[in-house]
Amino acid sequence: MELLELYVFVLAAFVGYMVISRVPPLLHTPLMAATNAISGISLVGSLIAAGGARNNVATILGFVAVVCATSNIIGGFLITDRMLRMFKSGSSTKTAAAVEKGGTH
Repeated sequence: MELLELYVFVLAAFVGYMVISRVPPLLHTPLMAATNAISGISLVGSLIAAGGARNNVATILGFVAVVCATSNIIGGFLITDRMLRMFKSGSSTKTAAAVEKGGTH
């Protein structure tokens, strides 16, 4: 069973890399913002795998999955927050400049 778990882990890592590498750079931020919920589900699954104490390989891979899912969630929220602040400050600056000039935008 240990070999099967390792095979699934390697296959999932490869498929994930191939899917993400095909996404255009302009879509990375919206993609990360939309997949935070999926990363949360992955975090729960990896906690179960790490805490199951079935064998050392499952515990180590579960711990690696916990670290990866946690960093993905934190990074996603930080980038989403930064993106929203950029849009918020940009739109308020444009609106203030338009009001000073007497225009609508």
